[in-house]
Amino acid sequence: MEEKNEIKDPRIALDLANRQKHYVRSGATRSLAFRIKQLQTLKAAVREHESEILEALHQDLRKSEFEAYTTELGYLYDSIGYTLKNIKRWMKPKRVRTPFIHFGSRSVIYPEPYGSALIIGPFNYPFMLVLDPLVGAIAAGNAAVVKPSEFTPHVSAVIAKLIRAHFDEEYIRVVEGGQETTSALIHAPFDVIFFTGSTRVGKIVMQAASERLVPVILELGGKSPCIVDKDADLDLAAQRIIWGKMINVGQTCVAPDYVLAHRDIKPALIAKMKERIAAFFGSDPQQSPDFGRIVNERHWERLSGLLEPSKVVAGGASDREDLYLSPTLMDCVDWDDKVMEEEIFGPILPILEYHDLEEAITAVNSRPKPLALYLFTGSKRTERRVMEAVSFGGGCVNDTLLHLVTPYLPFGGVGQSGMGAYHGRYSFEAFSHRKGVLRKSTKVSLSFIFPPYSDRNLKLIKKVMK
Repeated sequence: MEEKNEIKDPRIALDLANRQKHYVRSGATRSLAFRIKQLQTLKAAVREHESEILEALHQDLRKSEFEAYTTELGYLYDSIGYTLKNIKRWMKPKRVRTPFIHFGSRSVIYPEPYGSALIIGPFNYPFMLVLDPLVGAIAAGNAAVVKPSEFTPHVSAVIAKLIRAHFDEEYIRVVEGGQETTSALIHAPFDVIFFTGSTRVGKIVMQAASERLVPVILELGGKSPCIVDKDADLDLAAQRIIWGKMINVGQTCVAPDYVLAHRDIKPALIAKMKERIAAFFGSDPQQSPDFGRIVNERHWERLSGLLEPSKVVAGGASDREDLYLSPTLMDCVDWDDKVMEEEIFGPILPILEYHDLEEAITAVNSRPKPLALYLFTGSKRTERRVMEAVSFGGGCVNDTLLHLVTPYLPFGGVGQSGMGAYHGRYSFEAFSHRKGVLRKSTKVSLSFIFPPYSDRNLKLIKKVMK
């Protein structure tokens, strides 16, 4: 094993993937009892290392204990618990209807593991966004290689320690490292790749996977709009928008990336959002224990470069040494501004305006499909129009982020914001191949389908297949 559990040699990655494939083919991961035991082991291991995980999240991202628990550990506990309650039902072969032409047959769908899964995690929720996909991989009967983000080294080290202490590496292995390690892994013959991160890197992952025709689940990002209509409850909208934007210092793939506000209510909404920032984080957010930090200097510099002082109406303060950037609102923003060129992924919230709903819909639809969309309105008609007219991964009406926190909804992107979905049963399905099987009775024979054919055969077929 190399230092820090890294793999840079493609041959080592190849050997690891093949050993895990062999482990799955042996049948070791197939039984319900095995999968339940592994999920229980994972949950117990997280509980055992809980204090270390919370400390690592604070060291890497300055996350408060409340935010770290609710968005990372608590969410994972719920995910494992829900999976344990439902895995038996998910694993059962599902009988489906059979066309009349197959009289005497039964049709069954068997869920089976892909084999060895590669899970590559991001830095923003470096614990949950690695281990929650792992829950789906375990439930579906796969082995897995987990690659945490190198930008959160303390969390990465805790994950490696946790997994090594409780799982055999032929079954679950953590690999740490940077770009070289990721490159070696994505070119290895894994059976499925689950990647969370930027669209730019997602394209690289997909290109590598295409060389071996490996299926991919890509959870990417994009500029997620937040439309606030003129009939919205502005106090509620301000509270929920600022919360959704500023949690984890805006380093959330589904954070509202920009606000598109009706011109009649935009000044009032801005005033109320300023009030909410002060209510949440005080007059000096840098001193607030509930406001974290940018992950590293490179991202801090990128975010600082997006600020236009003449358009900042709240915040704008920064401290490079502390990796601090204050909750910031920018007004009078237009679509050509630098802050609108790419996903922000930080505590900067641009505010644009629209005159009528169709203008807002056209503006959103003229850009890449977003991972999330949020709409604040009191009108069912407006809600219906936006839901029907705009394509996006998922979202909320009169709230932000919370569509993630339910196992009953699929979470995933569309177009440049990603492909595939997970959470709850959808995680099990993401890591499963659904094998369709037709079981034919030996007592029924439809002889007219076999040569030599006659006009009578054709007439019978036309009666059945019409």
